[in-house]
Amino acid sequence: MIASIRGAVLAAGPGWVVIDVGGIGYRVEVPGRLSGAHVGAQLALHTSLVVREDALTLYGFESQDELEVFGVLLSVSGVGPRSALGVLTELTPSQIAQAIASEDEKPFRKAPGIGPKTAKLIAVQLAGKLDPRMFSATGDAAHPTPDDSLSGDDRVAVNVATALMGLGYAESQALLAVDDARAAGAAADESGLLRAALALLQQPRAGGRHAGSEQGGGAR
Repeated sequence: MIASIRGAVLAAGPGWVVIDVGGIGYRVEVPGRLSGAHVGAQLALHTSLVVREDALTLYGFESQDELEVFGVLLSVSGVGPRSALGVLTELTPSQIAQAIASEDEKPFRKAPGIGPKTAKLIAVQLAGKLDPRMFSATGDAAHPTPDDSLSGDDRVAVNVATALMGLGYAESQALLAVDDARAAGAAADESGLLRAALALLQQPRAGGRHAGSEQGGGAR
């Protein structure tokens, strides 16, 4: 069992990263907010190895809480690793536990691949299995739920800025990069805006508003 992995990012794409460990590149499926990790950044993940007849797939998470909730979600009928990953992309462990405690299936419908029936099954089958008190709400600061009053574009901007902060950028850097990317006409979807904002952060213009910015780069 591979319980954790730490190393430099070799490549990244929608829902995955490749991490260099001793000269070997491990592909790890990750929540969407980690998909924008830039090449060379150090990343440390708690992992779960899912074994299938035709594949060995490694799933990685920033916290032990996320890893634990991932395993619990897999116990629900009809929820596979991809769906569980989708839930953890949209919700924090404490948010998941709170939704289950209140038997509210609506938050789970936000996750890709989770329909009304499966969302209801999650709320029902996990009743009593996740206590909100088990998880620290402080972790939500790195993965907030946008305010319902925000427009669609503003929610996307909040999510992208949050993803950048999760990658080690300061809040001011993340917000400026997102604003600049939007002003430059970047795609309105999260993946497009994230790529554009990262490009600005990684290749600052001389004398521009991002000049001199550096990513924290520390292992998470």
